[in-house]
Amino acid sequence: MLSMHPSSHTRAAAPVTGDYDTTHSTAVRKYLRTYGLVPPNVESYQTQAARCLKQLALKTAPIDKYLYLSNLRNTDVHLFYRLVVDYMKELTPLIYTPVVGEACLKWSEIYERPEGLYLSYSDRGNLSSILHNWPEHNVEITVVTDGSRILGLGDLGINGMGIPVGKLALYTGCAGIRPECTLPLTLDLGTNNKSLREDPLYMGSRREKITPEEEQAFLDELMVALTDKWPGIVIQFEDFKNPFPALERYQNKYTCFNDDIQGTGSVILAGIINAVKRTGVPVKDQRAVFFGAGSAGVGVAKQIVEFFTREGLTEDEARRCFWLVDTKGLVTNDRGDKLADHKIYFSRDDNDGLQLKTLAEVVDHVRPTILMGLSTMGGVFDSSILTKMGQWNQHPIIFPLSNPSANSECTFEEAMKYTDGRALFASGSPFPSLMYNGKMESPGQGNNMYVFPGIGLGAILSKSTTITQSMIYASASALSTALLPAERDQGWLYPSISRIRDVSVIVARGVIRAAQEAGVDREVRLRDMRDEDVDTWVKERMYDPHLETRVLEREVEGLVGEIRKAHQGVNGLWDGPRL
Repeated sequence: MLSMHPSSHTRAAAPVTGDYDTTHSTAVRKYLRTYGLVPPNVESYQTQAARCLKQLALKTAPIDKYLYLSNLRNTDVHLFYRLVVDYMKELTPLIYTPVVGEACLKWSEIYERPEGLYLSYSDRGNLSSILHNWPEHNVEITVVTDGSRILGLGDLGINGMGIPVGKLALYTGCAGIRPECTLPLTLDLGTNNKSLREDPLYMGSRREKITPEEEQAFLDELMVALTDKWPGIVIQFEDFKNPFPALERYQNKYTCFNDDIQGTGSVILAGIINAVKRTGVPVKDQRAVFFGAGSAGVGVAKQIVEFFTREGLTEDEARRCFWLVDTKGLVTNDRGDKLADHKIYFSRDDNDGLQLKTLAEVVDHVRPTILMGLSTMGGVFDSSILTKMGQWNQHPIIFPLSNPSANSECTFEEAMKYTDGRALFASGSPFPSLMYNGKMESPGQGNNMYVFPGIGLGAILSKSTTITQSMIYASASALSTALLPAERDQGWLYPSISRIRDVSVIVARGVIRAAQEAGVDREVRLRDMRDEDVDTWVKERMYDPHLETRVLEREVEGLVGEIRKAHQGVNGLWDGPRL
């Protein structure tokens, strides 16, 4: 029997997640030592999927659906990703935004098992040794958060672990980065959320957030430890309250990027490129009002500035196409308060002393062609503002980007209703399609998952030493070209999310080409390949959960062949050379 012959292959001492897959043959089950630990019937994936979808449908609350899928990922990883790949549009909102927001709010209440690595401020000086506790030896990418600004929900401390976990699930599902090569990482650096510190169930340190200087020293140690342990690792920063210092300090030294700034900017830029083309309005005549002047808003605006300059404007001309509004009103040089460093670039100096205090006043003053929302203030794009956008523009560009859905500045239905169905719309969270004037209209979703998986994949496969701004811009440019003719004909700004793996290949290729142009790539054999050959090469290296069972079948078949050959030799039946 197969189980009587130990193989030379290195296997875990006990079965690991994925080994209990009910599609495995009897021979594979014996090889994995799971024979008898699962019901005897060898099932098809179709049967598995039907069961899982039925169980999922029995869960009524979104958080219960999230917990079910989380449990599935931790018990049968390949089945989980088969479902994600095949039902991407339906499952993405359950494993990431918007439901991950609720999961983070309740993380310490719903905690069931380890799903990532936690590094506390008290661990400083020993970060490298703690990284060695992570069981996987080949980590290619990590998502790191300190939980200080989770989505639009504020400081959640270590409860923010849901973000790295969910984000990396999308790296795997969307871009085929193997699940065991990902590391969810949360930094327990304290929290200024008093209610969390006083919550008896909170699982993080009960201390106030450390100072920026202390965090910088901690991050310095972390970056060295990560790259010493896993040279070439891609490091993605996520949901830091002030993300600029770390990005500026490390982006030219490590293979890292910040999705809040650069990923958000990239995906929105791709939508803007397509929207501006549809309006027919030249970039020099575009006027963009941004409600929300935080790191994400400024990051988006700077990406669009680069697009405008590539379309022929000077940087100063492009910069002056933007009016940023924060909680105090229009951002100006003479407003009387000390502006955060990241706001200064877009601060207006042409207001002639006029201080506009509200979004409505700024909109009336500017008469924008583009209205962006990154404020986390649900419903602030009211009927009056939306109606005026429709009066001033044939195709007003309206992007309410705040997450989760309750924080969206307006809904798709509202944007269509008050602009007579003419809005070019994209949101941060998903909204349903609707029938308008007898035609089914589908909203765009400026979801970062269109770009960050491809950025990570392209950086990994090109073996980039850094992730340059040109690589980020290339991800946006590539995404803007990924629409199929039928999608363009329907007026879509983004491709169907069901094609996300194909889109990620296009984005990854754009990132690889930009890395080559910047001279930061180390996978030099790609330089002379044609684009179609690069696409094929990328696809061949993407994890495909549907193939995992077949890979094990071939492995077992190979072992059986070796055993038979050995037996033939022992019994004198081997006709090869004698030893």
